Amino acid sequence: MLKRNHFYQFSLLGLVLTVLLGACNRQTTRDEYDVVVYGGTSAGVIAAYTAHKMGKTVLIVNPNEHIGGLSSGGLGQTDIGNKHAVTGLSRDFYRKLGKAYGHFESWTFEPSMAEKLFKDYLREGNIPVIYNKRISEVQKNQATIESVTLVNTSGEEGTPQTIRGKVFLDCTYEGDLLPLAGVTYFVGREDNADYNEKLSGYQLPEYHKQSGYHQFPDGISPYKIPGDPSSGLVWGISETQPTPVGSGDKLVQAYNFRICLTDSVENQLPIVRPEGYDSTKYELLVRLLEAQPNMRGLNQYFIWSPMPKRKTDINNRGGFSTDMIGYSHNWAEASHEERQKIYDEHLSYTQGLLYFMGNDARVPDTLRNEVLKWGYPKDEYKNNNHFTPQIYVREGRRMVGDYVMTEANCRSEAVVEDAVGMAAYTMDSHNTQRIIVNGMVKNEGNVEVGGFPPYPISYRALTPKAAQCTNLLVPVALSATHIAFGSIRMEPVFMVLAQSAAIAASMAIDAGAAVQDVDIAALRQKLKSDPLLDGSTPELLVDNDDSLHVQITGNWAVRRGGYGRSYLVATGDDDSALSSVRFTPAVQKEGQYRAYAYFTKIGTLSDHIDVSVFDGNETRQANVKASDIVVIGQTSGEWVDLGTYHLPAGAKAYAEISTRGADKDIVADAMLWVPESK
Repeated sequence: MLKRNHFYQFSLLGLVLTVLLGACNRQTTRDEYDVVVYGGTSAGVIAAYTAHKMGKTVLIVNPNEHIGGLSSGGLGQTDIGNKHAVTGLSRDFYRKLGKAYGHFESWTFEPSMAEKLFKDYLREGNIPVIYNKRISEVQKNQATIESVTLVNTSGEEGTPQTIRGKVFLDCTYEGDLLPLAGVTYFVGREDNADYNEKLSGYQLPEYHKQSGYHQFPDGISPYKIPGDPSSGLVWGISETQPTPVGSGDKLVQAYNFRICLTDSVENQLPIVRPEGYDSTKYELLVRLLEAQPNMRGLNQYFIWSPMPKRKTDINNRGGFSTDMIGYSHNWAEASHEERQKIYDEHLSYTQGLLYFMGNDARVPDTLRNEVLKWGYPKDEYKNNNHFTPQIYVREGRRMVGDYVMTEANCRSEAVVEDAVGMAAYTMDSHNTQRIIVNGMVKNEGNVEVGGFPPYPISYRALTPKAAQCTNLLVPVALSATHIAFGSIRMEPVFMVLAQSAAIAASMAIDAGAAVQDVDIAALRQKLKSDPLLDGSTPELLVDNDDSLHVQITGNWAVRRGGYGRSYLVATGDDDSALSSVRFTPAVQKEGQYRAYAYFTKIGTLSDHIDVSVFDGNETRQANVKASDIVVIGQTSGEWVDLGTYHLPAGAKAYAEISTRGADKDIVADAMLWVPESK
């Protein structure tokens, strides 16, 4: 039987691993650093690596033993929205994953592969990590943090350790450094009136017959004996009364685990009855199954996404699934002991749900038999009973800085000029509570509103108010409302913002200035000219929206989405009306470049796609077929390799897509030239 996991467990084995990792990093910890990063999340690793590449001494203080946060904690089905928003070292991470799996980029991956790559960054930078320690106290001189005190996360007695730093980065999902540093923050959902929004606060989603959309259909009773209030409420239902739409509260969207299972018999451990199993927790699921007799597919109750090597990333779907609705509200401000209890509750619920689905007779055979094919992978989370130690903290504290990102930013109704990253995902909130509405059980809080292009994130959203703290940057628990954070809160974006924050920290140190006074123009130029922080030639991107470098001939329709803001579509059924789009890069440095074309996947795409590449001397035709474009993960399209070319400096070379020989529609979206030295 699988034992209960402990997300902050500090064992003898953990101590040995810590020593070994420290040895691999070949750098012992000391008492003073230029940059101190709190949290070994994906953002924390990228921030520390960036600070190292900027020539700064850097330390990661990690409250547990897990490196990489959610990206190595089961979230292998990358939530991205639009690849255009992923830049710099964040993009480098997904390119490294691609190389590991034999692709240009990979947005779906195993937890262990992600963890390996994050640890590679740490080893390359000789970056020391203090494991299983949390910051218990902050020492400030007016608005400047001078040092922090570390204690054992587990609460075990030990000698407190003082770490001095010049700039601190809070890269925890919870924003754990904010209150200790005296920085204003918010937990919960703002009232719509606070920031003139429509989607924050109380929201009651509708039920849709085909998919549910995370809601219960009408008619399901919330009482133990259906229709009898005196019998008491079924597990998981709150007695909180409905409130007006948009009204604010302290509720936090539901947490869950992104579950990695495998159907490889050779690599699996069975899903067994967990300790403390209580089948009454799943009574509402039984009632939901009965109310949806035509919904018997596994993906109608879970998002069961395939990962490499016969593994999964399983996420929440429907009225009752992996989200433990209503049990995450206290996490952000909870003590370690309280978080441990919340974690254990989620673990028991999740492992119990998997066992229930595969073994309870009330679950239809089609679902039970499908679940029974799967088990916990032997080669994942070997030190944590083969289950992720990372709970999905979808939101914790959110800083209130000089600039608050809101719904207006997501919709491009408000556009900032000090952008240091972009977001592109749907405004996405999971349900916050399960309540009684007109005598029926209903989920409340789910929002999924998209359809907007990538939008910029303000540098001021990463900095506290100067009067509160002048040497703290917050790239994860940043300054944003509940609904805006729901769009920003994606792992690739956190890594982008972490790189920007670490460069800003280095610039502030060099200038002897507050983080609020960093030269934003210089920061943005550094991100553009040296995205990998190694002095290599940046890749050349030309998007269809770039009017200076794109020449459009013929009849093309503009469609929203694809790569960047839009893509172009032309019909290729008439050779006499040839249409083409020419992408001309501004080549700063002569050399070998590998060319790629981005093709947004549409149902009417011609199987033959005419692409020609001119290198300044001769033209080569690339043989591209729509059948070869396989979109993997939550992306709109994929890059297609067009081969290697020697490009001269200037604007002589180009790539062109035309409707020549097409029997259906042709897409023109973006072109990329990657220096071969990279």
